[in-house]
Amino acid sequence: MTDQEDLALVAGQLASLTRTVTEIEARVRTLYERAENQQERADQQRDRTEIQQGRIDLVARELAEVSARLQAAADALREST
Repeated sequence: MTDQEDLALVAGQLASLTRTVTEIEARVRTLYERAENQQERADQQRDRTEIQQGRIDLVARELAEVSARLQAAADALREST
């Protein structure tokens, strides 16, 4: 093989490698963007879950207060009879 042929072969391989690297870069970028989107959705879901948990906790406290008042009323009713 001549120097010219070697050079042409190496240039071809380099061009092919450059295309491959560009394709891989695009795939990695796509995967990164997907991962970012999934993380954003996970963060939003966590926020919604925290809000729902706060609401559940509030309702549970209110229910406990109502239950305590009902129990006190029942006790007072028993004592009055």
